[in-house]
Amino acid sequence: MDSARVRERMVALLARQGVSDPQVLAAMGRVERHRFVDSALANQAYEDTSLPIGLGQTISKPGVVARMLELLREPWVGSGQPLGRVLEIGTGCGYQAAVLSALAGEVYSMERLRGLHEKARENLRPFRLANLHLLLGDGMAGYPKGAPYAAIIAAAGGEALPTTWIDQLAPGGRLVAPVCQPNGAQALTVVDKTPTGIVQRFLEPVLFVPLKSGVA
Repeated sequence: MDSARVRERMVALLARQGVSDPQVLAAMGRVERHRFVDSALANQAYEDTSLPIGLGQTISKPGVVARMLELLREPWVGSGQPLGRVLEIGTGCGYQAAVLSALAGEVYSMERLRGLHEKARENLRPFRLANLHLLLGDGMAGYPKGAPYAAIIAAAGGEALPTTWIDQLAPGGRLVAPVCQPNGAQALTVVDKTPTGIVQRFLEPVLFVPLKSGVA
């Protein structure tokens, strides 16, 4: 599949939707999303839609991925400093991890479902991303060995953010994740760890799979 032109159209759509971070747009344009979905769905890979990846999970819409990555990078834009070590909760098929690897110095990506962990490893092998580390484990526990993290991003939403994530976030770091609201709906949430404490903002509604503990 020659995806260069359709990737360009996807990036143009993301820009029209309001994504303005040039590094995020470049990374989204570089990673071939069709390599992370079943071949039968490859012709839909560059549409702004989520797609099934097995085990009841989905690959997020490009628009949601780009929005979350732009929010994640926001504190570093204009500073000239690169995004450092990042923890991703919910590897899924590996697509967002691949995009993240183009934006961060080092990425630890954790998946609790063994089948998806293996699928992501297979999908990512041809890319040879030396700064990306795939982990099988309970994402709610984070990954203390890699902490502290400049940024944490999650692709699953619970009723509250695990305190382990906040603990593993570096001072000045940022966390982006969906969080369930009192009405049961999820909202995209940004948490900044400032010198004076934790600052949390709830943004637009989103729909992600539920955050679960354990390994399966």
